[in-house]
Amino acid sequence: MSAPKLRGVLSPVLTPFDADLSPSVPRFVRHCRWLLDQGVGLSVFGTNSEANSLTLQEKRGLLDALLAHGIPPDRLMPGTGACALGDTIELTRHAVAAGCAGVLMLPPFFYKGISDEGLFRSFARVIDAVADERLRLYLYHIPPVSLVGISLALIERLLKAYPRAVAGIKDSSGDWNNTAALLREFQPEGFDVFAGTETVLLPTLRGGGAGCITATGNVNPAPIVHLYKHWRDADADDRQKALNETRAVFQALPMIAAMKATIARQTGDNGWAAVRPPLVEIEPAQRAALAAGLDACGFHMPNASALAA
Repeated sequence: MSAPKLRGVLSPVLTPFDADLSPSVPRFVRHCRWLLDQGVGLSVFGTNSEANSLTLQEKRGLLDALLAHGIPPDRLMPGTGACALGDTIELTRHAVAAGCAGVLMLPPFFYKGISDEGLFRSFARVIDAVADERLRLYLYHIPPVSLVGISLALIERLLKAYPRAVAGIKDSSGDWNNTAALLREFQPEGFDVFAGTETVLLPTLRGGGAGCITATGNVNPAPIVHLYKHWRDADADDRQKALNETRAVFQALPMIAAMKATIARQTGDNGWAAVRPPLVEIEPAQRAALAAGLDACGFHMPNASALAA
């Protein structure tokens, strides 16, 4: 039997590191538990997880650690897409066998100008190799970063070939017209559309979408979840505006480093600020500006002490 369908707010979980830049398993587990307590699902190994700076073995180890510590697999949507087809197959197979509710899959992104035919063959090879009816694959469309997009025509072809396995998409295109087209063309058929940011959560929900998979779910989960649960309320537009204001403070700086610096500040655990090269930590002046901007928004992380060592 397949896991329950994922909906709502998920976050590409930040990956904390120890002083030697190896993944900090205790911090990672605590953060995932905290997110679940806030009502946020776990899209581990996403862009903001620094996933493409992690080895396949590190990802497998972190996923296994979550499961060993009692994190429910039906709240997990691991990112499994990689440039190497074999790596994608191995991690996807491992996630499905573990009972994860879905996997979020980047297209192979190193070679640019790839045709829909090439991308179809890549996704099809993974689905055929995993060969498990439990697989629920969510496509990851993030052309501003990957420079390899997932077209409407490709989605239509994949749905015809694999109507059960291909479950939805995270649209991080930054193009509302694309999100609207996905909602119009595919959501009514049960293909779930997740916005790639909470800044368009309300219009996504009004269009029938499944929710959002958003970076700042790592640090601002409660207000995002509240909007998801109460998007029909009279104050929904005001709540959306407040979310956008908080998001803008983080977006004014390198997002991953800014979120990690915020967790370090909120918890008193300076180890949280570490990022893995080629990323670098934000400078002290940037930290001060970040803190001032967040204070002006009334930002806080509830029960942040649960994240501290």
